[in-house]
Amino acid sequence: MTTINDSLYSSVVRAGRTTYFVEVKAAKNGAKYLSISESRIDNEDKRQRTTLRVFGESVEQFRQAIVDAAAAATQ
Repeated sequence: MTTINDSLYSSVVRAGRTTYFVEVKAAKNGAKYLSISESRIDNEDKRQRTTLRVFGESVEQFRQAIVDAAAAATQ
């Protein structure tokens, strides 16, 4: 487990001009959530960042959806 900034867990995936950050963070109330960010360089060499946050019991449903999608993509 790698800790970066305020993350409880962090992993980085590099794919060409795009970098993905998968992190587990804690909200101010102490609840943990999954944060997935995409950082990419656009056609004008400007950095664009988009973040998705998944809270609570939805994390397990989201994980299963990713596992299923990855299996379908590799078939």
